[in-house]
Amino acid sequence: MPEELKSDGYDEPKEARPREPGLEEAAGDPARDLTMMRRALEEAARAAEEGEVPVGAVVARGEEILAVAHNERETTKDPTAHAELLALRRAAGELGTWRLTGCTLYATLEPCPMCAGALHAARISRLVYAAPDPKAGAAGTLYDLPADPRLNHTYPSTPGILQAESATLLRAFFKNRRNKQQSSQAPYTG
Repeated sequence: MPEELKSDGYDEPKEARPREPGLEEAAGDPARDLTMMRRALEEAARAAEEGEVPVGAVVARGEEILAVAHNERETTKDPTAHAELLALRRAAGELGTWRLTGCTLYATLEPCPMCAGALHAARISRLVYAAPDPKAGAAGTLYDLPADPRLNHTYPSTPGILQAESATLLRAFFKNRRNKQQSSQAPYTG
């Protein structure tokens, strides 16, 4: 068979495909997961201080933090400036490659379809997130892109790490935003 017609393994059943490199390093370590998620929560708090929806993300390879980001959509006026995408871009820049095999992304909120798709495209080895997103979650809530067998790359996801802390931060942010909107719409009684 000519070399260019030989299989790359992705047209074969999933069980027969070659294993992604770096998956061994991406295995979960509970203590590391807590440490990295705490760092992501710090970044989410920074987002809230800047008037952004408080979502933070960290890309790590083992103990090494490659990138940290928070939502910047309001600041940059960029609809794609989600914490996860920004962290992926920065990690890829740090490593000098778009392939983030052997890396884990930690996010304080379940990724949306765009971000879960970007994790797939980056060949991330693992996703860990704090709170589920009932309105846009694409890692198990509304969709499950990380585990979709129709895709040529799947990755394990671990939900619920520091979920209460993340949910509290999000609820406080949106409560504060609603209160500001209500006070700015109060009728003039002068």
